[in-house]
Amino acid sequence: MAWRRRIVLFLNLATISTLGFLVFRILSPGGISGAEAIMLLGFLIATPWTVLGFWNAVIGLTLLHGPGNPARSVYPFYPQGHGTQPKTLRSQTALTIFLRNEDPRPVFTHLDAMARSLRSTGLERHFRFFVLSDTSDTRIAAAEEAEFARFAAGLVEDGANVPVYRRRQVNAGFKAGNILDFLEEYGRDYDFFLPLDSDSVMSGEIVTRLAAAMEARPEIGILQTLVVGMPAESGFARMFQFGMRHGMRSFTMGSAWWNADCGAYWGHNALIRTSAFLGHCELPVLPGSPPLGGHILSHDQLEAAFMRRGGYEVRVLPIETRSFEANPPTLPDFAKRDLRWCQGNMQYWRFLFEPGLKPISRFQVLQAILMYMAPPAWLLATFAATWKGASSGFDATYLQLGLWLFFSIFFLSIAPKLAGMLDVLLTRGAVRSYGGFLRFGMSSIIEVLASMLMAPIMAVYVSIFLIGLLFGRSVTWSGQNRERLGVVFSSAVKAMGVQTVIGVSLAVTIFLGVGWIGVLWTLPVIAGLCFAIPFTMFTASAAFGRWTTRLGLFAIPEEGHLPRVLSRLVPDRARRWRRPVARHRSRRDIAVDEAPADGRA
Repeated sequence: MAWRRRIVLFLNLATISTLGFLVFRILSPGGISGAEAIMLLGFLIATPWTVLGFWNAVIGLTLLHGPGNPARSVYPFYPQGHGTQPKTLRSQTALTIFLRNEDPRPVFTHLDAMARSLRSTGLERHFRFFVLSDTSDTRIAAAEEAEFARFAAGLVEDGANVPVYRRRQVNAGFKAGNILDFLEEYGRDYDFFLPLDSDSVMSGEIVTRLAAAMEARPEIGILQTLVVGMPAESGFARMFQFGMRHGMRSFTMGSAWWNADCGAYWGHNALIRTSAFLGHCELPVLPGSPPLGGHILSHDQLEAAFMRRGGYEVRVLPIETRSFEANPPTLPDFAKRDLRWCQGNMQYWRFLFEPGLKPISRFQVLQAILMYMAPPAWLLATFAATWKGASSGFDATYLQLGLWLFFSIFFLSIAPKLAGMLDVLLTRGAVRSYGGFLRFGMSSIIEVLASMLMAPIMAVYVSIFLIGLLFGRSVTWSGQNRERLGVVFSSAVKAMGVQTVIGVSLAVTIFLGVGWIGVLWTLPVIAGLCFAIPFTMFTASAAFGRWTTRLGLFAIPEEGHLPRVLSRLVPDRARRWRRPVARHRSRRDIAVDEAPADGRA
């Protein structure tokens, strides 16, 4: 494992050093000015996160299609092949779902699906559902109680363990506080607990296999699954999860190869050893007031670091199983979720020197911070290049350098997606499961172009929010829009007005200095900013969703072969395109479909 980590360290340092040296050489012939120093510094801050993603993707793709066997070298803790579905279990697991001002109907529909799926395994007596609410809206709380009563009645009729509903009156500690309260009251009765988001769905087959794997490997404290998106009506969600589907597959395989026992934890769809979590993962309350003090908003990565400090492994299962989630239906909803993670990650500064953390865990804390420092660094470098050009007569070198930097960072950032697309092309039968070569190719091109437009939009979003944090601006943990489509013009202007102003200002400044040739050179950067409002409205529209589903754009395998656990969750209009899928095995997913839906032989 030490050699794996040395290899990854060398590859990353060599790549960053080479890129940094090339930028320095381009900037330095006449000496480094203040603006040029900002450009170089911005590049060096923005690059490491994307370079790491690039090498994770390359390593992951090599593992998936190279001569080795990742099942043995990356995830030997997860049994594969026929006969590995457990017939019995010794453990008891709490299936916990956390709510705060969410529409309860889809939540309990998801729980119904999981309960049916567990029942099909014959092991449902080893599991119990806990609905843990932090809802402050009394109207929503009443709806939660009504939906829970219906859900509980169905389970009792089937002879399953009686579920529990508990609502806190005070949202102390956010989700981490809710988890701690639950564990202090019920945790000692359960060997494991499985946290679920309100949009999570997992099949009974994967849940029971995770429990069996944890029983067999007492050294594992957290076992995180690779979570994929469900078929969606929203065109934005379809487009986003299509790209994430490919990017996460190769990226996660590569990172699991060298992270190994110091894996990531994403806060949901993971099985956790209760005693280990109670013993080692309680989070401190930070000194000072919010947003950077007080209770920790983004708890998951710190809990993984503390679990590893306690002597337990944190493992990621880097293959696609029946572990699902829903994605935000619009760009503003996606941005709001991202900002909540951003604020939580900015609280991690205090933990860079936390005593006892493993070196890899400490690096992951730093990585979580840099992930949100990269967008403003890149944006600052862009502004510095524009100012330098405006004050120096717009030397074409700076425009070319700016474009080269953008494409370099953008290529590195989408490398996991490109590796995932290549994985599909190299896997027998995979292209057909994504709708055929034409659909898959068109979807890939459109998604990459959309990612190019979104990159500067999100960079501005994050940069403005980080500035606001310094002045006390904060986000709140509350209900999220998970289904509602459409963004009206006034809302789009409110959400994307700053991006539009910045984009138009850059375009006008460059045009006055260089003319249309300069605008064309920088179009990949300024186009997303200038068209942020129409892009937001179009991708959120119901018409865009209908158009993509009817044409089969951004199709995922579940649309052609819907798993039984999703059969009552995915509406017909979210999967208009259908084609019988030839079930071909590949090394990366041989563990996924060893039996028909939900593990039935």
